[in-house]
Amino acid sequence: MILAMPSDGLWGDGSAYLQHNSFNFEKWIIEDVINAVKENIHGANEKSPLFISGLSMGGFGALRLGAKYGTMFRAISGHSSITSLPQMRLFVEEGLINYAQAEIVDEDVFATLKKYRQHLPPTRFDCGVGDFLINHNRELHKKLEKAGIPHVYEEYPGGHDWLYWSKHIIPTLEFFAARL
Repeated sequence: MILAMPSDGLWGDGSAYLQHNSFNFEKWIIEDVINAVKENIHGANEKSPLFISGLSMGGFGALRLGAKYGTMFRAISGHSSITSLPQMRLFVEEGLINYAQAEIVDEDVFATLKKYRQHLPPTRFDCGVGDFLINHNRELHKKLEKAGIPHVYEEYPGGHDWLYWSKHIIPTLEFFAARL
């Protein structure tokens, strides 16, 4: 298994892997990072199965990009994820106008999952019950259930921190392993 854990260099307060301010962070993840792994790591190639996961702002990106490019991935997962662009206000000082997308569907995880549901790989996400994003994740879960979009949603003790994420990456890796 190869884990690629790219950072957007914390563009501003974070890019959310969206296209904005003449930078295409979405393309960077979907094309450049994957190609860099294939070109530079022995054993990685065009046939290598791909998975995508992220936490917080990266969880938003992983869920959104995993759905939008669902045919590329075997499964997707998010931890303590932002679920819609307005929640970026909790993390960024600059205005959200820089994050606005040409297609409104790219600003909301549920809208993206719904739009691409025909090509959606197995999907899971989790959130700590002490996390300030818990209600947003619960709402996403309820919307997905109502829309009949298959997914796994789990809640665990914990907050929006490395202690939570370091423990709960394990269920994601097990979820991914089950899809090999």
